[in-house]
Amino acid sequence: MILGFYQFSPVFGDVSKNLDKIENALSKASFDLIVLPELCTTGYQFISEKEVRDLAEPIPGGLTCRRLINIASKSDAYIIAGLAEKDNTALYNTAVLVGKAGVINVYRKIHLFCEETIWFTPGSGIPVVSNVKDAKVGIIICFDWLFPEIFRILALAGADIIAQPANLVLPYCQSAMQTRSIENHIFTVTANRIGREARGGKNPLAFTGKSQISGVNGDILINASAEEETIKVIEIEPERARDKSITPYNSVLGSRRPEIYAEALCKDKIMGD
Repeated sequence: MILGFYQFSPVFGDVSKNLDKIENALSKASFDLIVLPELCTTGYQFISEKEVRDLAEPIPGGLTCRRLINIASKSDAYIIAGLAEKDNTALYNTAVLVGKAGVINVYRKIHLFCEETIWFTPGSGIPVVSNVKDAKVGIIICFDWLFPEIFRILALAGADIIAQPANLVLPYCQSAMQTRSIENHIFTVTANRIGREARGGKNPLAFTGKSQISGVNGDILINASAEEETIKVIEIEPERARDKSITPYNSVLGSRRPEIYAEALCKDKIMGD
């Protein structure tokens, strides 16, 4: 499988222009699955709920999904991209997986970061794994990286690859994603954005770039700098993620003790109440 990411800086509020930029860039690359940043067609630093609502789109009928499906269809490939979703009155920070057949998976961000908690409703569904050619792929979004539980859920569901559309501003994630690969013996791909946004008198946001793909042992297979606009791809063997052994006696999933974890979590819940 040829796996990749597209790291760029969206123009805030101009969905059509951002989609044109995406289509132009992807038309020059060869890939089976490409991952784009979080909120890649709108930009990130909203200043009002009206602004979010005006830019958010329904899934699958919105402009972003229609254009991405068309782009994927031209090369029989798959795209994962972040967008603002509007579902009746609710707004979500969402990522979609699309192919020539249409929308395959919709993931609504579970762990909202900072002012996202003002604009968006957190996702509540259990994340699922989808078939993408010969691989099984799960999706998280940005700040989800801090919560290893979501990775383990996807790994237990059979994920070979976990894709992360991101708008990272904290400095730790890229290193943490290497650990997530090791913990679950999976490939991870982070598609981060670059650039800055400073809107409505708010503190500027500087996005960290450094998109990357990590291998099952946590090694960096390919990455980008903090500032370059680039598409990078690499050929991987998804089946490598299906061997979970560490030693002849241990594996990252088989050596777990879920009965102990469950008991501890129940106690934690009681104490939290």
